[in-house]
Amino acid sequence: MLTDMTVTAAPPRATYREVFAVRQFRVLFTGYTLFLVGETVRMLALSVLVYAGTGSALLSALAYVSGFLPYAIGGTLLLAYADRWPPRAVMVGYDLLRAAVGAVLAIGVLPAPAMLALVFVTGVPSAVASAARTALLPDLLDGDRYVLGRAAFAVSAGGTQVLGFAVGGVLIAAVDAAGAMWITVATCLLSAALIRFRLADHPRRGGSGGGAVAATWRVNRSLLARPEVRGLLLAQWLPPSLVVGAEGVLVPYAAEAGLPDAAGLLFTAVAAGMLAGNLVVGRLLTPDRRERLAAPLALLLGAPLLGFALSPGPVAAAALLAASGFGVAYQLGLARRFLDAVPEAARGQAFGLALTGTMTMQGLCAAAGGALGEALPPTAVIALCGAVSLTATLALRRPLSG
Repeated sequence: MLTDMTVTAAPPRATYREVFAVRQFRVLFTGYTLFLVGETVRMLALSVLVYAGTGSALLSALAYVSGFLPYAIGGTLLLAYADRWPPRAVMVGYDLLRAAVGAVLAIGVLPAPAMLALVFVTGVPSAVASAARTALLPDLLDGDRYVLGRAAFAVSAGGTQVLGFAVGGVLIAAVDAAGAMWITVATCLLSAALIRFRLADHPRRGGSGGGAVAATWRVNRSLLARPEVRGLLLAQWLPPSLVVGAEGVLVPYAAEAGLPDAAGLLFTAVAAGMLAGNLVVGRLLTPDRRERLAAPLALLLGAPLLGFALSPGPVAAAALLAASGFGVAYQLGLARRFLDAVPEAARGQAFGLALTGTMTMQGLCAAAGGALGEALPPTAVIALCGAVSLTATLALRRPLSG
């Protein structure tokens, strides 16, 4: 049974220097960065391999998102393992599984449909591994250092987005898609070795009684039944996910603007804004101010997108998208409160539920944005996504404001 947790006052401000002074955090951060690099290269390489083998744009697109689709399944069926198994074992095991899958794909012994099926099935445990990694952070960092640790992870993800596609494209051009896949295998093995031999072992948090699926459903229901946790989950899920719908029509927008090559600039602007927001909000604001500004920053997600109603050119559009991306840093103001609101015994599952909801809702919203793009101009879809995000943020002002 989940017990109530006491919410404490915001701790004193920490610095990134203090965060990276913790050796165990450096190990976890490096392993996460290797994971991101490997996943980026894998998605690009698999998409190229599938398209080369089938000539199908649809199958190529499915290959690109194949790593995201299984997340919802793992998050609804297997999250109990994030607390039942030691986190180091979970992360190492998943890295080795990814390495084995990458090797099979690189060898090229499977037809395209079998490649997609393999990636889908073996991607189901990704939710458990991500939950175990995120839940380990509070064990390594206390107080405001934990919040900055979360920010550092977000910066790493944003930086990988900004650089990863360009670097991945260069790799594929230089060594072909199969060769690039071997680079993914190498990053998986490096990450597994680093985590196994450099990260201290931590005990499991939850018990092992009962079936994992039943336990996952039971704890998820218990977490969602708690008003504070439910409000904070919705506050993490809805405002940014609704904005992601706009990204589904950036390529058509760039094409209609007469600059189809500008689509890459627009996607990069979003990632760069996210990176800047996490750096600035994490480093320059005190914990109290960060939490007070969570709601205004969340409004920044949707507000700039309203400018697309004026059909801006690519440069102005990139500025609007960067401003929207900056608003993602509002989640730093929720990090400590969410940690305090969930029971320690179910911390892994709670973080996994947050990640699963984010991945699932962003995928659905991106698909919805693409569907709307069949009936409305891209600028109208982007502005509508901004308006809906603003509406959700205003409706969630209570959990956002604390």
